[in-house]
Amino acid sequence: MVLVSCKKEEALPVEVYETSAAGNKLQLVKASAKGENPSTIVLYPDNTFQSITGFGGSFTEASAFLLNQLGEENRKKIIDAYFGPDGAKYSLTRTHINSCDFSLSNYSYAPKPGDMELQHFTIEEDKDDIIPFIKEAMAVSEEGFKIISSPWTAPPWMKDNNDYVGGKLLPKYYDTWALFFSKYIDAYKTEGIDIWGVTVENEPLGNGNNWESMHYSPEEMTLFVQNHLGPILEAEDKHHIKILGYDQNREHLKEWVDAMFKNGETSKYYSGTAIHWYASTYDVFPEALQYAHAKAPDKHLIQSEACVDAEVPKWKDDQWYWSKEATDWGWDWAPEEDKKYHPKYVPVYRYARDIIGCLNNWVDGWVDWNMVLDKQGGPNWFKNWCVAPVIVDPEKDEVYFTPLYYTLAHFSKFIRPGATRIGFENSDDALWVTAAQNPNGSFAVVVLNMDEAPKNYELVLGRSSKEITISAKALQTIIVNNQPHQTH
Repeated sequence: MVLVSCKKEEALPVEVYETSAAGNKLQLVKASAKGENPSTIVLYPDNTFQSITGFGGSFTEASAFLLNQLGEENRKKIIDAYFGPDGAKYSLTRTHINSCDFSLSNYSYAPKPGDMELQHFTIEEDKDDIIPFIKEAMAVSEEGFKIISSPWTAPPWMKDNNDYVGGKLLPKYYDTWALFFSKYIDAYKTEGIDIWGVTVENEPLGNGNNWESMHYSPEEMTLFVQNHLGPILEAEDKHHIKILGYDQNREHLKEWVDAMFKNGETSKYYSGTAIHWYASTYDVFPEALQYAHAKAPDKHLIQSEACVDAEVPKWKDDQWYWSKEATDWGWDWAPEEDKKYHPKYVPVYRYARDIIGCLNNWVDGWVDWNMVLDKQGGPNWFKNWCVAPVIVDPEKDEVYFTPLYYTLAHFSKFIRPGATRIGFENSDDALWVTAAQNPNGSFAVVVLNMDEAPKNYELVLGRSSKEITISAKALQTIIVNNQPHQTH
């Protein structure tokens, strides 16, 4: 790689925040290099890419239920940590429509069979847990946040198998199901909560018939959006609601965007595409992301769900989250032909690599799954245990902020909505790097070092530069708060 050089005339004023296996947790560290021949990261602010929508996590019934079990002090501590001005400042979130696996039971907002006009529609189920959680987050968030809502399934009575799990939506209920989305948006609006967007269906390819699900082909989903969901939202003055298609793993992304964005008619109501990361524990699928962007360059491409899944979290053991032994379902259970996508991995690296890789391949939003889980990795009615950034012991009223919380905060806290990803050149292929310029003019550069030794690099912006050391096994966010002269 050939780096463009220029005469550096002044020190680049930076703030460096680091999270490391050695114990730093979003710690402000001194920016200084300790070795010769540092590698070089050169920023190119005039080389611009996508505008950032945001980063965050999900309001699930499981997380909200656990917050209800905690004392007031710890409940506030967690909500402040995610949404407060001194916390991670989450800006893009997700929640589920009807129940999901991280609910305490199966439920629907339209439980009465044959209720075509949805006269018995109610979100009463959410009023003692999810809605208070969202409202308290809104109260402490200075800049606010966007909410994406996703159904795992329609009510069983609308489906061909009359079950929460699997099956397809019966065509005679297409308009009723589309109306369901509109009523949900209105019901939350009545509670003082604005929904920014919806995905049409969580994991339309299914999940092995394990928990709530409903199947669509790419063409079926697109026809439902084109002829039912889009027109109803438009007719009811909800054209501002973003409709995101797909909402599953990246290895099938090409066939979905080909159907969604086939022409002007198919793409008319789609605002973008939602994706998950579960196809691989290390491959970002950059070619698929690039293809999706090229197919619909003016549409959103949002990572809507991610977690370390089918794994019970470790309690107050930071090193486990920096360990390759913290593997999830793919290491043990993936089909033989997919084993190559699931080597042992370090959870911190998996999160950091994926977010960096997504940003560098046109993804504009990245949303984690549950914000809070217990020591078992639940509650989850299917016993599908997972890991969350914050783990709690409700019986003892204790909270554990895992290294994953700080990993996500490296992005959510410092790369703000409306930021623009910018170009860079990086002379060290072992460092993972991404960079953005915030609406206030500041630059945020995120650097991941997975090596067992510290690394030195020189950050260059125009005629200014700064030599920085990143610790072994560490993630850094570097903030450049002013704009030095950038002419070469």
